[in-house]
Amino acid sequence: MASESTTRPVSLPTPRRVWFGVIASATAWFTVGIAEMLITWRACLHNEEFGNATSHPGATTASFVVSFFLLGLMAAAGWVSYSNWRRLSRQRSLMEAEGRGSHEFIALAGVFFSITLGAGMVWISLPLFILRLCVRVR
Repeated sequence: MASESTTRPVSLPTPRRVWFGVIASATAWFTVGIAEMLITWRACLHNEEFGNATSHPGATTASFVVSFFLLGLMAAAGWVSYSNWRRLSRQRSLMEAEGRGSHEFIALAGVFFSITLGAGMVWISLPLFILRLCVRVR
């Protein structure tokens, strides 16, 4: 007698999907640093020549938009890495996680990259809520 299987086979994530978490997190962190530098440099350079340290409100808005977009990209990369790790790993607790295979290790690294670099991006963007754009540069 043939019996039906009640469990579906788990599909393994593709290598592109596994590497997305690591590469997207690092790229977003690097890009937000460069974007913040270029936006503040462009917005504050003209006013610094005349002794006035104020920026255009559009520069602050652009900085917020870029920061939150890239933070969202990093959150998506972290979620993809976490779901990949859950598929590949037999461990269910992130605190006891081990990267036993290369794909599992890369997925776990993507989770930790997203957490640590995401915290760094929040700390980069946080002063905009407190200080004006050009004052923060000084």
